[in-house]
Amino acid sequence: MPSHEFIIDAERLWAGDGDFGPLVLIDLDHASVPDQPILLPPCPVIGFGNPSHPLAARLDAVVEPPVGLAMLASQITAHPQAAAVVVDLLRILPEVGDQEGLVVESLAYAVLQGSTDHARWLAGHGETRANPQPGGLVMERESSTLRLKLDRPPGNTIDRTLRDQLHQAFALAALDETITRIVLQAGGRSFCLGADLTEFGTTRDPATAHAIRRQTLPAPQIARCTDRLEVRVQGGCVGAGLEMAAWARRLVATPGAWFQLPELAMGILPGAGGCVALTRRIGRQRTALMVLSGKRISARTALGWGLIDAIVDDLATDDGGADIVG
Repeated sequence: MPSHEFIIDAERLWAGDGDFGPLVLIDLDHASVPDQPILLPPCPVIGFGNPSHPLAARLDAVVEPPVGLAMLASQITAHPQAAAVVVDLLRILPEVGDQEGLVVESLAYAVLQGSTDHARWLAGHGETRANPQPGGLVMERESSTLRLKLDRPPGNTIDRTLRDQLHQAFALAALDETITRIVLQAGGRSFCLGADLTEFGTTRDPATAHAIRRQTLPAPQIARCTDRLEVRVQGGCVGAGLEMAAWARRLVATPGAWFQLPELAMGILPGAGGCVALTRRIGRQRTALMVLSGKRISARTALGWGLIDAIVDDLATDDGGADIVG
């Protein structure tokens, strides 16, 4: 059993005991099952050890490879406000619909936009180099198939222009019942390395930023098209790119693809629909592991977790039923 100041007895997880720090750890190899219904405190409650323990499914996450306990604890204690909001959000999302979940996610993101942790991150990233090339989305219609291709070298980061193009494309697809298949892919070495960091902090008022997200984020429109959406990933699939891809009915990736949600280190959370989409795809506990750790996961791990549906050698030839690479 690891020695850690945040390990507590599971019997303390009840409504009358709220004196906890930024993190609670439960040793599932030795934990008893409380007689009373548990009430999770307003901080991450992480289990380690036996994942089959009756208490395991009720916690915010259970440690499993490739996410280690030390790394997870370090990230949470470095960003306690963001970590607390993340788990509060993830506890709610399984109980609400997709569109309602997106509203709650945006509100949670707005709370953290106004935090001192995020302000500190913004102050330290003022010199981030801008990508001079505006976002580009290539759209092609082939009979009943709509093909969308991210085209913003070098990493297909999503700026306002590309965000607006994606919003418009998926709004069109959501309304057009003759489009029965939507294929989203990207040019270059990576599918998408996330949102354009130079645009972070452009709107500092959280209420105004929430209103803008409600009107312009692609996620509400993508959520209306999930049963028709196929996404093909190569290289890095990070932040907003993964948040978008996770809505797909079928998500495939090359053997060298990797996936990451790095937002906690910025004092925020995935706010482009990812908390909702990943919770639906891999469950709230593995979503919490990805968000709270910021850990990159490989295509093989993503396949095992159900984040992707297949690993394919040639994305271009995927027909919706490609064999998994062994």
